[in-house]
Amino acid sequence: MGAAGTRTVIVALILPLLSAPAWALGPQYGEPVTAFWLQNGRAKRSANPQEKVTPDRGEIMVMVEERQFILEVERNHLLFAPGYTETHYTEDGQMVTVSPNHTDHCYYHGQVRNYEGSSVALTACNGISGLIVFNANDSYYLSAPSVPSNETHRLVRTQHLPIRGGRCGSDGHFGDAPSHQQDFMAHLGHNRVRRNVWMAQKYMELYLVADYTMFAKQNMNLGSTKQRVVEIANYVHKFYMSVNIKVALIGLEVWTERNHCDVTDDANQTLKSFLQWKQKLKSRKKHDNAQLITGATFRGTTIGMATLEGMCTNENSGGISMDHSDVAIGAAATMAHEIGHNFGMSHDSVGCCVEATPEEGGCIMAAATGLPFPSKFSSCSQQQLMSYFRKGGGMCLFNMPNTKDLVMGKKCGNGFLEEGEQCDCGEPGECINPCCNANSCTLKEGAQCAHGECCQDCKLKSAGTLCREMSGSCDLPEFCKGDAPFCPPNVYMLDGSSCGYEEAYCSNGMCLTHRQQCIHLWGSGALVAPDVCFEEVNKAGDKYGNCGTIGTEQYIKCMAKDAKCGKIQCQTNVEKPRDPNMVKIGNTVMVNGYKVKCDGLYSYSVQDEEGDPGLVMSGTKCGDGMVCRDRRCQNASFSELDQCMSKCNGHGVCNSNRKCHCHSGWAPPYCDSPGRGGSEDSGPAPDDFSEGLTVFLVLLFLFCLLVVAFGMFYWYRKPGSLLNKWLRKSKAKCNTWLEMSPELGFISQPAGA
Repeated sequence: MGAAGTRTVIVALILPLLSAPAWALGPQYGEPVTAFWLQNGRAKRSANPQEKVTPDRGEIMVMVEERQFILEVERNHLLFAPGYTETHYTEDGQMVTVSPNHTDHCYYHGQVRNYEGSSVALTACNGISGLIVFNANDSYYLSAPSVPSNETHRLVRTQHLPIRGGRCGSDGHFGDAPSHQQDFMAHLGHNRVRRNVWMAQKYMELYLVADYTMFAKQNMNLGSTKQRVVEIANYVHKFYMSVNIKVALIGLEVWTERNHCDVTDDANQTLKSFLQWKQKLKSRKKHDNAQLITGATFRGTTIGMATLEGMCTNENSGGISMDHSDVAIGAAATMAHEIGHNFGMSHDSVGCCVEATPEEGGCIMAAATGLPFPSKFSSCSQQQLMSYFRKGGGMCLFNMPNTKDLVMGKKCGNGFLEEGEQCDCGEPGECINPCCNANSCTLKEGAQCAHGECCQDCKLKSAGTLCREMSGSCDLPEFCKGDAPFCPPNVYMLDGSSCGYEEAYCSNGMCLTHRQQCIHLWGSGALVAPDVCFEEVNKAGDKYGNCGTIGTEQYIKCMAKDAKCGKIQCQTNVEKPRDPNMVKIGNTVMVNGYKVKCDGLYSYSVQDEEGDPGLVMSGTKCGDGMVCRDRRCQNASFSELDQCMSKCNGHGVCNSNRKCHCHSGWAPPYCDSPGRGGSEDSGPAPDDFSEGLTVFLVLLFLFCLLVVAFGMFYWYRKPGSLLNKWLRKSKAKCNTWLEMSPELGFISQPAGA
């Protein structure tokens, strides 16, 4: 609501679209409609046609043949991350970076009133444009007029939008494998994950780059290019909300004078070049993932490409997407797909996408895109995402920013905890938090807290209470501090830390071993093949054994020292891999007259080796002090780890903030004095003494109970003991009483006696 208690509304008059198929299937660019903001049920128009009307929450009217719909929308407060910056370049190549205030931005999410399950994502910067979804069968795109002061917009079914169809070049799609699907889905159904890892809110800080060709397509207009990029980000945010991931822009960069990496028609080489540029970006701008949007056209039908399971890594957390459609949602669907590869999602196989038919747009991880644009993740994709988090992937996503730092207009009742507020549970009519006063955003009497993992029944949990479990062997637990309602930020073991019984090194929170990859691909019974399998198979330099490719067709032979960084070699009795997009490639190697079995994998139509799950993952240990990088077994530099470990006095490990996480019994920060363990970042570990005392008392009680029972039994059996005499006397009295009971009438007579 506004300051005066009024409610601003967007109304859309498009009912005839659903009731008149002929109208809905009209011209390619849609039918004219009228769209404008409402306030108190009346049109809200500015006296100045150039003045933008962008309320924090509102409704818009779109009129068609005197019918109307109401789109209830709210500004996307999580679109811009704290610390958001914009960068461009002067004509002589000088970098210009600014930190704009986007409190009153013009990007919205919402729904259609009276349509359950509907969805809206709009831009109201220059007129009103965006996606309106009534249900799975009916979605429309509202386009703004060329003149902002004109209220006449156009509305078109998404099926009729102009688009250049295409495919993702990151991974193959084995469309003729229905027999694999049942086995794959059966495995997914039994692949349980910790509930808190999946349910925990994830927050991805995204850095978007528009290349020079995209800038040129926007008529060299910097403002127009930035608006286009942010609109794409707004759609991507909407897509990922369905899987509990909030995607926020941490930075936007436009290459206004030239491309800063090689952008060609070869998508594979463009991706490699962009990822190399991205590694330099990390030093000047912190981010979780970076994506390049290009106006160039890739060779063939490829419209995007990304690395598999690259999220959070400095080397591979990124991708590239073509801006291939007249409307921003086309590039957004492609970008959401490529980010999905970074999250470990492969292309959907036959039978995976039951959430939407091809006529409804299909699912986001389909290998090829068309119209309408996909907007849903299949059940297969969601299970792959859960599996990725389960093994420790995406560690950088578990730290939500302080909502007091988010870019938004401060207001009690918006559901975000802001400066000066003790709590915020939304509008008074929608607040269900028993600890918070919705009218004043203050805690109710007696309440210590209202939000957070360390708040229960309006009271702070005690220090040392576990609030975030370890999600893998390279993760570290976090504990409540006792004086704050929120769990400390997520930390994990520093890269290079030993894990997996010293078979591997931690890398971005994941313990990467050849055996774990074999188990992931084949199942729990899979083993790593002997080294000779890697050496013999991968030295062939063909599609079944290699150390990557040059371009899309020339395979690289593995040198002996790099063999364990090429195609993964396992030993399994399973005939079908878990991923139905892949098939088993069996080889036999003779060693001293004995046959050695080597089981590899092949993915059909793989265009980029980074997207081939049959290759050994980057960061996997390939020798002492050696890890796989760029398909080569290279020296791993652990200087940061060595420097940190020297401070921990042999009583702890190093976390991702390069601080000591002390073992139980030692106190941070340097683990050189007695304490409870943990680190300055994790919160205090549980008090081992109090826990040990409780266990001791329970065991002592059970021991005493056992001693008493044994003693009673012993004295009962010993003739002449007081206990034995007392029990005998009691037994005699009982027998006498039973003999007398018939005379007293206490024994019932048989029936009929």
